[in-house]
Amino acid sequence: MAVTDQAQTAVPRPATGAPARRPLRVFRNLASKIAAIPMVLTALVIFVGCTLWTVVYSFTRSGMLPRLQFVGLDQYERLWSTPKWLVSIQNLAIYGICAMVLTLVLGFLLAALLDRKIRGEDVFRTIILYPFALSFIVTGLVWQWLLNPDYGIQNVVRSLGWESFEFNPLYNPDLVIFGLLIAGIWHGTGLSMCIMLAGLRGIDEDIWKASRVEGIPTWKTYLFVIIPMMRPVFVTCLVLIASGIIKLYDLVVAQTGGGPGGSSEVPAKYVMDSMFGAQNLGQGFAASSMMLLSVIIILIPWAYLEYGGKKRV
Repeated sequence: MAVTDQAQTAVPRPATGAPARRPLRVFRNLASKIAAIPMVLTALVIFVGCTLWTVVYSFTRSGMLPRLQFVGLDQYERLWSTPKWLVSIQNLAIYGICAMVLTLVLGFLLAALLDRKIRGEDVFRTIILYPFALSFIVTGLVWQWLLNPDYGIQNVVRSLGWESFEFNPLYNPDLVIFGLLIAGIWHGTGLSMCIMLAGLRGIDEDIWKASRVEGIPTWKTYLFVIIPMMRPVFVTCLVLIASGIIKLYDLVVAQTGGGPGGSSEVPAKYVMDSMFGAQNLGQGFAASSMMLLSVIIILIPWAYLEYGGKKRV
């Protein structure tokens, strides 16, 4: 009986059939690829196509209507010799550097405070994030009223007894960009805080336990352990902030209109004024091409940090 059982187990089972062949890579997830075709066509035709069209016509003498009359680099030479464009570039540089640094720092500090699981965290998170739900037009109008010397912050403080108090940055050509900066930081800090908070909540709790056991101060843990681990979060947040800074337009229009005396001009407003105000499409296309170049300069380091460098295992 035992011999029979061993013989039966020793006999190999007949093959039930050849293993099924895996489909070619191009046919995998075919339904999702078909569903993505409209978006791919939209990106290629509208975004890439219109971008190339804009760059090509920036080398032409287009006025109220586009016309294919090439003039070489004349539009770019005129652009960089225009004081209004130079002022807008200077304003964007000041606004951009201050906004990126302050928004990242304030966003991280607020996220670190909320990550301590304080009482009423949901309420504080909602209050801080709420300004981001408003449009830049609403934000600009709100801060235009708050910074108005007749009935804003200056008037309120003076009514309390400080008659010499002066706070009217929107009416000072040297400080107007910082008035815009206050509104921009108030609007964007909430988004930065939420991104940072999500990154902090992804940190393993064992790291905090180990730092407490070793007696490492909290600030050193943040500085030398947590922040380096959150590098992708900081990079993503930085790219989102920078992309919003480059296309800054509606906040300026709602808050200052480019004044006083053109001291708060920004590149996006210069593009709109050239194309629809001066009816000079060639000049507007040249300015928008320079804005595109600045976006590419930002995206290349981000792509390198995310996908380049060391190979991921």
